Amino acid sequence: MYYQPQFALVTLHITYFEALIRWNHPERGLVSPAEFLPVAERTRLIIPLSTWVLHEACRQLAVWLARPGGQHLRIAVNISPGYLHNGLLQRDVEAALAAAGLPGNRLELELTESSLLLDPARANELLGPLQAQGVRLALDDFGTGYSSIRHLRDFQVSNLKLDRSFVRQICVDVLDRRLVTALTALGHELGASVVAEGAETMDAVACLREAGCDIVQGYALGRLMPAATATRILQHEGMMIE
Repeated sequence: MYYQPQFALVTLHITYFEALIRWNHPERGLVSPAEFLPVAERTRLIIPLSTWVLHEACRQLAVWLARPGGQHLRIAVNISPGYLHNGLLQRDVEAALAAAGLPGNRLELELTESSLLLDPARANELLGPLQAQGVRLALDDFGTGYSSIRHLRDFQVSNLKLDRSFVRQICVDVLDRRLVTALTALGHELGASVVAEGAETMDAVACLREAGCDIVQGYALGRLMPAATATRILQHEGMMIE
């Protein structure tokens, strides 16, 4: 398990960690998730894998919440289409939260639009009880699908994650800057915070702040890291806050 921090654009303090699984193969090295996750989906290994990710992410968040600098944190976990629609998500989320002693509002489930499009009515039925317990929803890769605006209304998304393709050239492409500004305003009107993914330079971070985004994620501020590295960063940040 690796973790990538998300930073509040106003303070540049860490507000979230996104939990991201990686496979470090003993012979092939680091295998891309784009290569092994589709295999996990086809073989249904995505179910036990996703269950482990939920439990481990919640367990790690509970450790961070007990340390200086971590009391405000939330954890974000990606939910695959196969896992969302298998009928076990509510049970697994509730079990992971209970085992870690966490309230629902500390956990955010990230879903792509394709996950919701498989069966929107069923997805709403599955996610509604979790939202009632405070679990937050994020719509990932926003702006690249076909019905995202409708989903913002139907699924009461807490966080809107702008696709990195809009962020990459935001400081030099006027149209990208206008799109980010417009999508951010839309998200705010619908009550969602806006997360910009893929910020690779501090110039991009500054442009995203000017566009009104709330949270930024990307290599400019924080790469993927193991839990031990994230803990050291939080300890340093906690001393700065104090």
